[in-house]
Amino acid sequence: MMKTTTRAKLTDIAGVIRSKNAGPYELTFDIIFHSDYLFSAVVRGGSLTKELFARLYRVPEEKIYAVIPYPPAKAIKVTMERLRPSGSLGETDVYGAQQHGPLLELLVSLAPAEEV
Repeated sequence: MMKTTTRAKLTDIAGVIRSKNAGPYELTFDIIFHSDYLFSAVVRGGSLTKELFARLYRVPEEKIYAVIPYPPAKAIKVTMERLRPSGSLGETDVYGAQQHGPLLELLVSLAPAEEV
């Protein structure tokens, strides 16, 4: 029997969704899940990609440097180039702490556990 992939709102399955500076020219996003099961289901579901972040933040995909699953922390870290350097003229979020907004309404795919 084939199991189907379901979808969930990221805010329902992650305890932490945040953004912050990764130096003056980069932002990093941390998504920390409530459980190992949810972390694994999201990773297997494949929703959190460079392509998705490029679309959400309206930047070319090459400006999304990394999407890194980190199992010991039940977390996914994403690093991207800032639209403007931190503190530069016209920049509106010096600390990068308010850039996670587009992730708050995001639906992600949860792949079923692999059968052994």
